[in-house]
Amino acid sequence: MDQALWITLAAIFVLLLFSAFFSGSETALTAVSRARMHHLERKGERNAALVRRLRDDKEMLIGALLLGNNLVNILAASLATGALIVIFGEAGVAYATVAMTLLILIFSEVLPKTFAFNHADRVALLVAPAVAHVVRLLRPAVVTIQFFVRLVLKLFGEREVDPYSHAGHEEELRGAIEMLRGETREIRDERRMLRSVLDLGDVWVSEIMTHRRNVMTIDAGLPPREIVEQMLSAPYTRVPVWKDTPDNIIGVLHAKALLRAVHGMSGDYDKFDVQAVASPAWFIPDSTTLLDQLQAFRRRREHFALVVDEYGTLMGTVTLEDILEEIVGEISDEHDIAVPGVRPQPDGSYVVAGTVTIRDLNREFEWNLPEEDAATLAGLLLRESRQIPEAGQTFDFYGFRFHVLRRVRNQIASIRVTPPKRRPRPPE
Repeated sequence: MDQALWITLAAIFVLLLFSAFFSGSETALTAVSRARMHHLERKGERNAALVRRLRDDKEMLIGALLLGNNLVNILAASLATGALIVIFGEAGVAYATVAMTLLILIFSEVLPKTFAFNHADRVALLVAPAVAHVVRLLRPAVVTIQFFVRLVLKLFGEREVDPYSHAGHEEELRGAIEMLRGETREIRDERRMLRSVLDLGDVWVSEIMTHRRNVMTIDAGLPPREIVEQMLSAPYTRVPVWKDTPDNIIGVLHAKALLRAVHGMSGDYDKFDVQAVASPAWFIPDSTTLLDQLQAFRRRREHFALVVDEYGTLMGTVTLEDILEEIVGEISDEHDIAVPGVRPQPDGSYVVAGTVTIRDLNREFEWNLPEEDAATLAGLLLRESRQIPEAGQTFDFYGFRFHVLRRVRNQIASIRVTPPKRRPRPPE
């Protein structure tokens, strides 16, 4: 009898170890960093490739581990109940229930899962070969169980959802970006750039283009000497050229092409023909996304495009630099013209020009102003107030306070924005 009891206790101990293995493996393989496993796989780590394959079929992985865990837990509880009934009689059922609950909870659930969660990558690489064998062994049983589960769910009208869709991966990436801790300038810039890369497919060129009223153009009907002087005094490398009316763009004059042409004329500007020197204009619709336009710039090896609306009317221009600035922030050089923008105030507020885009404000200061129905701060104020505000009026929207400082005719020129107090990020 004593020998049988010791064998039973040894069997229970082994089963509890198996239970801890299944619990810890489940936690490690679900909490493991997919990015790190991908990096290790590319470096030739075989177990990392195995982890990736197991995660690719996560439903089968979880099913096999849960099945194995339940099998060993139930078997361990049954053996403990039988052994304690022999020792204590009917009271052994209660003793076995309490004892096995504590043992399984502490040593087979909480302890291994906590350790696996804190060392997910290391544990996942260690257990991956053994888990792969378990999945292969239990696959027929798991497939059968999954069939009945899907059948029951279908009876209740539940539809299957792909958890690994593109949208799901993007949301996971956005969540990981927001978890990037720290409030230093460098960390904030990193968060902003990573968000901007993911947003390229959701932003139209019309939201970042230079509006036509701010675009420098050259009249092809001007005397050649005047055209050359305007181009040389311009702070831009490429300037649209029009004929007869400003909407009739006939080409884009490049500074380098102009210099080549002028150099070959030995100072005789009367021979200069701007239409012959200008390159053909490239027109794009205002509904083009930044991601599509970036790829188009790369394919055509061009840096400049003219934006038109659905009626073919010129709306503005967009450059490769404009798109890059959406990712890395403002890029200034010695030829850029300073424009009114955002001026921080000592009290924590900002004096903002009405033409500043909401997207730029959100990216720069990590605000959450809505970008869907208005492109500029003035547009947002007009939309929310349902009126053309007078100078001196104050509005509260989305936790921000907007005080109109200046209005020019019907255009809001300057606004003082007081953002809500920033809540400190929780410590790591």
